Amino acid sequence: MIFKRKKYNELKSWKKHSAGRTAMLVEGARRVGKSTLVEQFAKNEYKSYILIDFSREDEEVAALFRNMRDLDYFFLRLQTIFGTVLHNRDSVIIFDEVQFMPQARQAIKHLVADGRYDYIETGSLISIRKNVQNILIPSEEAHMTLHPMDFDEFNWAIGKEQVPTLLDQAFRMQRPLGDAAHRKLMQDLRLYMLVGGMPQAVDTYTATNNLQEVDKTKRQILTLYDNDFFKIDPSGRISMLFNAIPAQLSNNASRYQVGSVVENQTASRLSDLIAELDSSKTVVMSYHANDPHVDFELTKDPFRYKMYMADTGLFVTLAFRSQAFTDNIIYRQLLSDKLNVNLGYIFENLVAQMLTATGHQLFYHTFPTESGNHSYEVDFLISKGNKVIPIEVKSSGYRTHASLDAFCRKYSARIAERLLLYTKDLSTDADTKCLPVYYTGKL
Repeated sequence: MIFKRKKYNELKSWKKHSAGRTAMLVEGARRVGKSTLVEQFAKNEYKSYILIDFSREDEEVAALFRNMRDLDYFFLRLQTIFGTVLHNRDSVIIFDEVQFMPQARQAIKHLVADGRYDYIETGSLISIRKNVQNILIPSEEAHMTLHPMDFDEFNWAIGKEQVPTLLDQAFRMQRPLGDAAHRKLMQDLRLYMLVGGMPQAVDTYTATNNLQEVDKTKRQILTLYDNDFFKIDPSGRISMLFNAIPAQLSNNASRYQVGSVVENQTASRLSDLIAELDSSKTVVMSYHANDPHVDFELTKDPFRYKMYMADTGLFVTLAFRSQAFTDNIIYRQLLSDKLNVNLGYIFENLVAQMLTATGHQLFYHTFPTESGNHSYEVDFLISKGNKVIPIEVKSSGYRTHASLDAFCRKYSARIAERLLLYTKDLSTDADTKCLPVYYTGKL
């Protein structure tokens, strides 16, 4: 099934404003829908297109990229091999899974300079970074990251096309929706948490209306990721770091404890592997901001971080991967709105996913309490103008927010507004705005 994706409009904007002066590299995890999106875009927006899938092309195609001195001959061969006529300034050539053919990416510089056609590249998981060590990275390359389907896109996919528009309107009004409307939205959000935003999983859900079948699909994707991780790192350490994410979040620690996953290792020692995992787009990194000014990058600690999964649906399956579907209490508890407080880290992962999809880089902050016996922790920090917005996440209806209060007292001059994301309807608690978690994507 072809799903409506917001990034389609970003591709249209690139085509209009670039006018052939840059190629577009669409990055994202495997099975996130890159190939489907760019091919749909090519079909709709160009007179013709050629899609070269480097994960499966034969030697005849690969040989073309090893000698590109004569571009007329290069394009003639491409049109002959794929049986497609290319039209000057009205055709696009897609380099799918370009990480398998570094020479094709290097050729972008000359192809763009030639100016006859547009070029879109896709890359995923098996590190592009590792495969470009001996080539010249083209400067004529725009970048776009495709994330798993967000809550709006999920609603479009399951036939609730009016929900995103109504959510936009309600968020602008900043008024409670009322019990009935709020319960229905939370029900839909819980379903989104279980299915996730991987198009293959969403397609399985729309076709079967069966969460057990959806879980099978998600397990297949996780197996694919495991196989790819071992291609990047045969030692298995990247796979271990990825698979430990649910356990790490459930421990409620102030950082990802690398040493508890890979024996006798530290975050600094494994920084290269963490960078590979981050570049795979299967995870979302949140770094500790040591001094939370609006420019968080200036004071982030590169060795102190939390790690979330890019898709909460995959997170749910990974958390209980060792058990049969029928034993997965998360499915039962989420669907019945009886999520155990100890499983609240699922909502934290969801908020990380939703904030990332809206373009936010993730940061958090911890600092000692007055007694020094433990620490306050603000789950997420985002910026608004020259101010900071601290965010605390609650998986229940409780509105206690001691960490948020302490943070706002300590950094009062830096605060734009203070937000609590929770499972109840919109309300205020003194200076704290309490937002239902389904509004996260509107921040």
